[in-house]
Amino acid sequence: MKQINVGMVGYKFMGKAHSHAYRDLQMFFPNSVRPAMKLICGRDEAGVAQAADQFGWEGYVTDWRELLKRDDIDLIDINAPSDAHKEIALAAAKAGKHLFCEKPLALTLPDSREMLRAAEEAGIKHMVGFNYRFAPAVLLAKKLIDEGRLGQIYHFRAWFLQDWILDPEFPLVWRLQKEIAGSGSHGDLGAHLIDLAHFLVGDMTEVIGMNETFIKERPMPASMTGLSAKGSKDAPKGPVTVDDATLFMSRFANGAVGSFEATRFAAGHRCTNSFEINGSKGSLKFDFERMNELQVYFTDDADDVQGFRRVLATDPAHAYMDAWWPPGHTIGYEHTFIHEVVELMQALEEDRQPVPNFVDGVKCQEVLEAVDRSIGERRWVKIDEV
Repeated sequence: MKQINVGMVGYKFMGKAHSHAYRDLQMFFPNSVRPAMKLICGRDEAGVAQAADQFGWEGYVTDWRELLKRDDIDLIDINAPSDAHKEIALAAAKAGKHLFCEKPLALTLPDSREMLRAAEEAGIKHMVGFNYRFAPAVLLAKKLIDEGRLGQIYHFRAWFLQDWILDPEFPLVWRLQKEIAGSGSHGDLGAHLIDLAHFLVGDMTEVIGMNETFIKERPMPASMTGLSAKGSKDAPKGPVTVDDATLFMSRFANGAVGSFEATRFAAGHRCTNSFEINGSKGSLKFDFERMNELQVYFTDDADDVQGFRRVLATDPAHAYMDAWWPPGHTIGYEHTFIHEVVELMQALEEDRQPVPNFVDGVKCQEVLEAVDRSIGERRWVKIDEV
């Protein structure tokens, strides 16, 4: 297998991130299967045409169904808004196309389960976009936990803090509308925390949560791109129908306990995606704003050097780093997407499911909906109830 032909639906924030990954993959991973950037799709012809030219796609279409008719398209990449995921994925699976879908898989748990079932019945490969797993420092945390160097895990605490909608006059973008996004900070930011918890610690058994929407109405947008938007001075207002902040606690199957906080109202925090893990033999701390670093503490260090140490995960000893720059030369956000695509291309070549895949997407959706039920019913909810 020398090449995988890609058709992509979406061309804004995640579209640019995925395009960059496809475009740069073989420059740094020359032995990988090559993703050929065949067609990009978007409803706005002027916008998608400009994106196709800027990002390096061979062509563009304005109807995603055109991608499925093409015999020379092997993989459908879905990074359109969440309300479009299910219809495209079901049709693509039926057409026998492999799938790479951004998180969350769908607006609801039944829909995400239907997507998984369709992919399994079609016998295709499927991947979900949890890119933060692919930071080398996070993979170092996974290695230390799996090797038992932290001992028994007691605590997982995580927080994803942003402030981009702090201004009450920031427009009502699609991410603030439940019918399009499914949820607010919970499904957008909290989903990443939940997946990291599953990846590093294991399955959760029950949750209890709370949420809040601080700004109930916002002006309608004149235009929006990614996480930015523009409004007009006299624009009418519409209701915000998602959460601005969600917090919850959890119990894990292995006995650990967890706490999670996701908010877009933490002034001064642009993208503070962080976790701390405490075990019987040590602790780990990670902050994506310093994504090349992992703070590590071991209880068996000598008394006179006890304390957290900073490990710079840029040496070739760390996952993926032998492909990049000399030790100490850091990588950034976009590289997590390249590592995702490395895993996807390897899985296709080896005829196996990539990880994370739709199974992980469904597991994340189960926790998201268990938390929502907990908030609605004001009680602990077991994951197997949803």
